[in-house]
Amino acid sequence: MKTNDYLERILTARVYDVAIETPFELAPALSARTGNRVFLKREDLQPVFSFKLRGAYNKMAHLPAAVLKRGVIAASAGNHAQGVALAAQRLSCRATIVMPVTTPQIKIAAVKARGATVVLRGDSYDEAYAHARVLGRRRRLTFVHPYDDPDVIAGQGTIAMEILRQHPGDIHAIFVAIGGGGLIGGIAAYVKRLRPGIKVIGVEPEDADAMYRSLRAGRRVRLAQVGLFADGVAVKQVGRETFRLCRELVDGVIRVDTDAICAAIKDVFEDTRVVLEPAGALAIAGAKAWIERTGARGRTLAAVASGANMNFDRLRFVAEEAELGEKREAILSVTIPERPGSFRRFCSQIGARNITEFNYRYADPSAAHVFVGVQVRDRDETRELVRRLRRRGLKTLDFSDNELAKLHIRHTVGGHAPTADNEILYRFEFPERPGALVKFLTAMNSDWNISLFHYRNHGADYGRVLVGMQVPPRDQRKFRAFLAKVGYPCHAETRNPAYKQFLG
Repeated sequence: MKTNDYLERILTARVYDVAIETPFELAPALSARTGNRVFLKREDLQPVFSFKLRGAYNKMAHLPAAVLKRGVIAASAGNHAQGVALAAQRLSCRATIVMPVTTPQIKIAAVKARGATVVLRGDSYDEAYAHARVLGRRRRLTFVHPYDDPDVIAGQGTIAMEILRQHPGDIHAIFVAIGGGGLIGGIAAYVKRLRPGIKVIGVEPEDADAMYRSLRAGRRVRLAQVGLFADGVAVKQVGRETFRLCRELVDGVIRVDTDAICAAIKDVFEDTRVVLEPAGALAIAGAKAWIERTGARGRTLAAVASGANMNFDRLRFVAEEAELGEKREAILSVTIPERPGSFRRFCSQIGARNITEFNYRYADPSAAHVFVGVQVRDRDETRELVRRLRRRGLKTLDFSDNELAKLHIRHTVGGHAPTADNEILYRFEFPERPGALVKFLTAMNSDWNISLFHYRNHGADYGRVLVGMQVPPRDQRKFRAFLAKVGYPCHAETRNPAYKQFLG
């Protein structure tokens, strides 16, 4: 459809039978810290704690009565499922939601509580989507797409209509999370028609950046795999219509890492006492990254807080990573002489700073490797601390941005394994489902010994696993075939200095 037609679709969208007009609130602490006026569009306050019900209801409310009577079907692991279920409940129609078998029970229960039928199929959204399509054709059910549908896009676009009405004054930029692109497509279509001077900037996780790559390539790019921390935007390929809208209307896309997302969750909590889900805090993380990159001051910025369906058991990981995301914790490896008094002298160099973590194990008669976390004001203080320790003759490595160190080494510091010949180290993301480890071990060559294994649950739909294996050089081709057969996302870490320092 033509881009200009979206204005009428958004103005006539039917969303307020189920959705509320959410507040547009100043985030005072975040604004003061960044030197800009940062406003939050509070979609976390919707009845299903996410913006998704706007598009789902608008799509379903425009269906002919005979079509609606047959029922609808959708594929989702979370927020879209709840939006469709609520819309169906309000419109008195049957809804079937196909969800991956890895979906947390709390989300399944929330969908069933709205009266929808849940079908569990596949390990990923893509598999659930394929099954929903087959099931929909077989039962003559209407498929409600989570993002690539003009009525869904228009429903999400009502958020922009509210923002411009709630804040008629100057807005420099609106930051919007991107998954499949429905939310930013709707917002951009409305904003660029009425207030084209306002920048619309998308935000994606670094490990789920399908729109960023697609815009750079000039075509829709399909990612081989996506990170699942911000599961609400973990989309391998954006929609056709949403890509067209973004290519035409969006001013840019910013990518942020997991630490930045966790820091944004903390920022919003400090201002609102609400805990956003990772995808819900993505726009705030993007706004902060844009401010840091451009040096902007005195601007009026808006960020869509898109959802708050947070798994409670994920909070521990978020709290740990938030300090790193704000650059307020330094993770260091310091080598000190293994002799009386060295430890005390090392601590005196840390000074009055708060030590957040300290790991040490005797391993060498001449030198000791200390893994330490230190509270700092910012990265400049981290760099100054590293310089200070080095001037005192202490070999110091900064691991503050080292994923292996942050996720695993800090929990596994325990000494080297001198007899583990031909050891190679890999980080894996295991799906959180029964049989994931058995699949891994079954595919592995029986001649390879596992020399190290560390798993820690972060409350996500996947587990972060560190594995050391003794693989002879002659088996490298077999090892690559093994990785391909298992198919789990992985990262080689054998050359990582954190591994060499503490475990290798």
